[in-house]
Amino acid sequence: MSDQADSDDEGEADGLRKIIHVDMDAFFASVEQRDNPELRGKPVAVGGSSGRGVVAAASYEARKFGVKSAMPSVTAKRLCPDLIFCKSRFDVYREVSQQIRAVFSHHTELVEPLSLDEAYLDVTEDRLGIGSATRIAELIRQEIRAKTRLTASAGVSYNKFLAKLASDQNKPDGICVIRPGQGAEFVQSLPVRRFHGVGPKGAEKMARLGIESGADLASKDIEWLRAHFGSFADYLYRACRGIDLRPVRASRTRKSVGGERTFSRDISSGSELRETLENIIDIVWERIERAEASGRTVTLKLKYTDFQIFSRAKSVSRPITDKSDFAELSRALLEDVLPLPMPIRLMGLTLSKLESGGEDEPPRPDAQLSLL
Repeated sequence: MSDQADSDDEGEADGLRKIIHVDMDAFFASVEQRDNPELRGKPVAVGGSSGRGVVAAASYEARKFGVKSAMPSVTAKRLCPDLIFCKSRFDVYREVSQQIRAVFSHHTELVEPLSLDEAYLDVTEDRLGIGSATRIAELIRQEIRAKTRLTASAGVSYNKFLAKLASDQNKPDGICVIRPGQGAEFVQSLPVRRFHGVGPKGAEKMARLGIESGADLASKDIEWLRAHFGSFADYLYRACRGIDLRPVRASRTRKSVGGERTFSRDISSGSELRETLENIIDIVWERIERAEASGRTVTLKLKYTDFQIFSRAKSVSRPITDKSDFAELSRALLEDVLPLPMPIRLMGLTLSKLESGGEDEPPRPDAQLSLL
């Protein structure tokens, strides 16, 4: 592994791709700090500061206190009493995102945006004939800083899974290169929580089974993994060996954007259910905005204490492009099923029948990620 760029080729063998994952550093919060000098060096959160508000993004100064995205604002304020809240400005974030994507397109036509602030690039055949993916990644980071006054981190490797892991390795404002032959060793040194698609609940289950790291996963055969993780096993088997065959797709259609929350205790009262729904609306709508998506169907998902799953959906004739419309449909879905026949342990919302866009999906069949 290499943490710094160099000028020589990545040494890709024939048939391997040159993939870069670029991820802006605390994008929304960094834009606010850029545009308001008084916020620089201070803990900043983008999102609502009300009792039902949720953090959409946090500056690195805020993250030192444990503040993170999808966290209730009251919790964030308790962790960091000096936290400064800024209302989201998605029009500005989209404008900056277009500047960043123009930088990507200068180097390759194979750009797969995951959201406003991150993308995969395949630079196996780059437009400028530079040849070195590491050098291209450094140039892209320099160009983004010059055009936007913001920093980006980059991961360079021979597949998407490794490149995404690498981009997170030296944040903020860093680069990490995983060369051919180093992927398995790198992945097996990581905690399983770093694997895309493994949430807190999944990590807890793995810990109970004695799996803490990629190396622990790699020690299990496919039959054992399938017995404990079902259809997710094939992804885990490949991931812990640094294998990912997904191509960078410049025009990828995502089917849905959503999220779900598993509770620490079962809930059933109408007031608790409504309050929980409001939090999920805030978080999922932020994901929809970030993914630049619009859709025509909202689905409410509930998992009862007996683990039975219930879902109900409503569709509209025109794409939902406004948060108030999304919230209204979501609330109507919940009201339609109240009172519940028994307490629930999970609630989720999904927007589907999308018109455009979408965040990155982990290579797994159940692509909806846990919120918390």
